[in-house]
Amino acid sequence: MQTSSSVAKLYTFWRSSAAYRVRMALNLKGLDYQAVPIHFRKDGGQHKTPEFLAKNPQGLLPLWQEQDWYLAQSLAILEYLEETHPEPSLLPRKPRERAEVRALTQVIACEIHPLNNLRVLAYLKQQLGQDDAAVNQWYRHWVALGFGALEARFRSTAGVYCYGDNITLADCCLVPQVYNARRFDCDLSPYPEIVRIDQALCRLDAVRAAAPEQQADAE
Repeated sequence: MQTSSSVAKLYTFWRSSAAYRVRMALNLKGLDYQAVPIHFRKDGGQHKTPEFLAKNPQGLLPLWQEQDWYLAQSLAILEYLEETHPEPSLLPRKPRERAEVRALTQVIACEIHPLNNLRVLAYLKQQLGQDDAAVNQWYRHWVALGFGALEARFRSTAGVYCYGDNITLADCCLVPQVYNARRFDCDLSPYPEIVRIDQALCRLDAVRAAAPEQQADAE
């Protein structure tokens, strides 16, 4: 990756699954960018500093920067990258197929991930007084619900990957969610299609390079 000031920046955290999605897309498209690590715990949470909040008032990652322009929300960033760098494409050509891929991404990014986000888990523990067992049960419940729906859809949409034999934005969303499911010891045996697709994707150099443990700020 280049580090010139003219190169776009991705504000990221090594374990952020939303940032992981964007890193995958950037690598698959072969785009240069500068990774700017923002740690969720150091210094009381670097995403809570006035400097970062001035860039993104939500205080969330990832955040994309081009010169003095900022774009938050991973799905919006993925769509922007697809529109500005359409090759290699991460969306099918036909409108209905594009819509179906977007629907798959939203099952993950809008239905599973928000309920299992770090700040949600922290709220369950700190404000609602739930112990680790209850929080883990919460996490696994929403993963199972979402993965069950995805598994059923993949029986009709999947080829090598989530949607046919070409990598799409759905794959960029799936890999981080599977990674996190394994971190929380979710049982993946009911989802053979999900496991198979994830394994196929994780054999690709561009996908492996986006993995949390490969990031400069990995701990």
